[in-house]
Amino acid sequence: MNNIVSFKDLIVWQKSMDLADESYKIAKKLPPSELYGLASQIRRSAISVPSNIAEGHKRGTKDFSRFLKIAFGSSAELETQLLLVARTYPTISVEKALSLVIEVEKILSTIIKKLESK
Repeated sequence: MNNIVSFKDLIVWQKSMDLADESYKIAKKLPPSELYGLASQIRRSAISVPSNIAEGHKRGTKDFSRFLKIAFGSSAELETQLLLVARTYPTISVEKALSLVIEVEKILSTIIKKLESK
């Protein structure tokens, strides 16, 4: 992490932005009856992941781990919501987003473990 100047340099932030983008596309495909329900929840948890990574990075090493844990929790929320979409609306493809959420969770877990072992 020595070459990291900005949160935008973090691979986990970049991947989580891809995840948010994909999640927003899925939310748009949901029926109008889900506008204030599942679609809204998906958008909120999707944007929470990169937002918490960015905020934690800006606050510094001491708070970074805590914010990464919040991002990890938001990713678990999002994963659950995507799985619900797959069950409830089987014509909406969520595979790409699920793949990204798993990748982001693995990276977050690795970074959290490294920060906490210091």
